[in-house]
Order: sequence, then C-alpha cells, then structure tokens
Amino acid sequence: MPEKQGSQFRKRSSYQGSRPNSQGFHKTGSSQRPPQGGFRHGSAPSRSGGFGNRPPQKRSGYTPSRMNISRFINKAVAPAQAEPAFVPVHRFEDFNIRPELKTSIISKGYTTPTPIQDRAIPDVILGKDVVGIANTGTGKTGAFLIPLVNKVLLSRGERVLIMVPTRELAVQINDELRGFAAGLSIFGVVCVGGANITPQIRDLRRKPNFVIGTPGRIKDLLERRSLVLSDFHNVVLDEADRMLDMGFIHEMRQILKLLPSPRQTLFFSATLSSDIEKLIGEFLHDPIRIKVLTGDTAKNVEQDVVRVAPGANKIDVLHDLLIQPDFNKVLVFGRTKHGVEKLAKVLTARGFKAESIHGNKTQNHRQKALDLFRHDRVQVLVATDVAARGLDINGVSHVINYDLPGSDDDYIHRIGRTGRAGKKGIALTFIEGR
Repeated sequence: MPEKQGSQFRKRSSYQGSRPNSQGFHKTGSSQRPPQGGFRHGSAPSRSGGFGNRPPQKRSGYTPSRMNISRFINKAVAPAQAEPAFVPVHRFEDFNIRPELKTSIISKGYTTPTPIQDRAIPDVILGKDVVGIANTGTGKTGAFLIPLVNKVLLSRGERVLIMVPTRELAVQINDELRGFAAGLSIFGVVCVGGANITPQIRDLRRKPNFVIGTPGRIKDLLERRSLVLSDFHNVVLDEADRMLDMGFIHEMRQILKLLPSPRQTLFFSATLSSDIEKLIGEFLHDPIRIKVLTGDTAKNVEQDVVRVAPGANKIDVLHDLLIQPDFNKVLVFGRTKHGVEKLAKVLTARGFKAESIHGNKTQNHRQKALDLFRHDRVQVLVATDVAARGLDINGVSHVINYDLPGSDDDYIHRIGRTGRAGKKGIALTFIEGR
C-alpha cells in the first residue's frame, strides 16, 4: 500500500471541501448538504444473446430529481440498541435429516441455524414449495442446500436445478454443496458462461445430482440437448430478482416450463418484486412464505457520503481514503465494465494491490481475483454489480460506491458485502457536486 507521506505520490491538493475524519467520512449536515441533482447515475449494462434479445431492463433506478442523499447516511446501531439476540426453535441435530448429513454440518462448524434456516428447513424437508426472503448474508444457501442434500440421500435418483444470476454465486453455492456433501458421493456441476462449455457437457453426462448455473448457459445446454430437465423434480431460484434485473425473465420462464410436474420449487432472495410475485403465482404450488428481515440494510453497517467538490479528481479522493490504515480490505463498486477495469489499472499504477471483476472477464480471471481478495492478497477489489449479490467474503472493511448504484436494491446488496456475521462494516458513497 502506498505510504501517505514520503512516497512518490504527490500530496492531493485538488481535493476541496472538508477533509476526511479518522474513519474517512466527509460529514454532511444541514450546512453542508449537497445539491439535489446533477449526479451521475446509470443502470447495469444490457445483455443479449442466447434465445434472442432480452427486453430492456426494468429497473427502479435513481434519477437526479428524485435522489435523496440521506439514503446513504445511517449510523450503525450501538450494541445496547440492537435487537435481541435470535433464539432458534431448532438445533441442526433436531432436524429430520440423515445422521451422516448432520455430521457434515457439524464438521463445517455450524451449531445453530440462522433465522431463515430455522424457519425454512423444516418446510423444505416436508417437500413444500417455499418463498424465502431474508437479508443478504443470513444463510439462505444453507436453508435450501441442507434439506435438498438430505432429499438426495434418501433417494439417489433425485436431481436439483439451481439457477443464479452470476457465475461467482454459482461457484460459491457449489463450494457450499461440497462442504455439506463431503464423503456422501453427491456431486454438483457448475454451468456458467465465460467458461469452456465442453467440460460442463462432459460432467453433465455423469448425471450429477445438482446442476448449478446461470440462465443463459442453462439455455445453451438445453439447446444442445446436453441437459434434459425431465428428471429434475427440484428447482431453486436464488436471487431471482437480480436475474430479472439482468434481463433473464424469458429464460427463467422457459426453463421453468420445461421442468416436470409435480416438483418442489424454492425461491430465495433478499428482495421481492412484483415480477417475482407473478412468477411465484405461475410456477409455485401453494408456497410457504417466510420473511426474515431486520431492515433494508444491515444495522451494523455505518453509512456515509464522500462529497467530491467541483473540479476535484475522484480518483485522488479515492486514493486519499485507501491510504488510511483502516481501509485494509475494500470493495469498490463502479457502474460500467470499462470504468471498473480502468479504475483498477489506475490504482495498480499508483501502487495499490488491486484487482477487478466484471462481465467481460473470463470465469477463471474473475474467480482468481475473488480468491486473491478473499485471502487478503489484494487490498482493493473493483467490481460492477456482479459482486453485489450473494457473495460471501469475510472481513470486508469498507464498501465504496465510487459510482452511484442503479437502484435501492442494488445499494442494499452492495453494502451488504460488509458488516457480515455480526461485525461492523462501513459503506461510503461518492457524491459529486456541481
């Protein structure tokens, strides 16, 4: 990391307005309120291909006239103000699951279920359709994997299709599956774009119990007849609202129509849109609805804005934050793939250990960048919103919205990458004045 003084980097004189305090915040009060307009905004890049062009994205994006800067300012709840500790109704050993699965759960270090696991697992075990809504980072993956692994143990012919919005989430779910199914001869295949399709086709010939993939690649495999869904009586849509945001609605609907009936269908997400409600009504049978939310953003995430004065260089402002000692594991969100790649290169040229992930990178490059960040080999990961959903990265000290998020939901999921597992996190949003 570059030193704040005595290095080749000049002292930033172009930064105007208030200087950061010890936490790197630029406080905004009534006397310093930024103008309500003229801020950059945008939505995620469009995608096309596969089964025809996708329709324009339907997003509840911010507009300059409607932006509420106070949305990005929120103090973390002090321990004395926090909600009472959750007391689960069940223990993992209480669930009606196979003993060998309980052993795997214990070996992963899990002792008591999270709220969504506590409420959802019993209904999934009973074979009911479930709609589970919970804050990001609360154990939704375990809520569906544990009972579905148990279902496969009881009947080895059971097969499960799991659809997710991003390659990274698919890989993460498969890693979780390996942990729960260790030594149980249950396997999964990750089917995602940006990776060679040939090994995926080869692995599908082994008829794995779990197929985990993104809608676009799943459709490609269906077109090639390398994947047949007639024997998949279990389907999970994880972060379904994000798949809709990315324009996958037609693929999702077509894939669901190809699945046999009767089947068990599970929807898990942190938010629930009207379009998702339509899918629930169309494809789920008398679902159990479970909602475990503590608020739209994590209460232990300190949120504030960083005001960028007119004429100031945003990269210089970011530089001044990153050289502070507390900024040791920082996830920076940008709006476009090109902008994210350029920012990561500029930070690297300035001496920071930085990597980037976005849709133009291959799966191998994206996974390598994530692994380096997870294992503290790089300080800064610059990303588009592909990193905003579902990813579980321990110890992220700060999330920085270098570019404004496209919607409230995007903001919620971005800042949910910090302050996880009860730890305090900090989220900062750059606001440019004029």
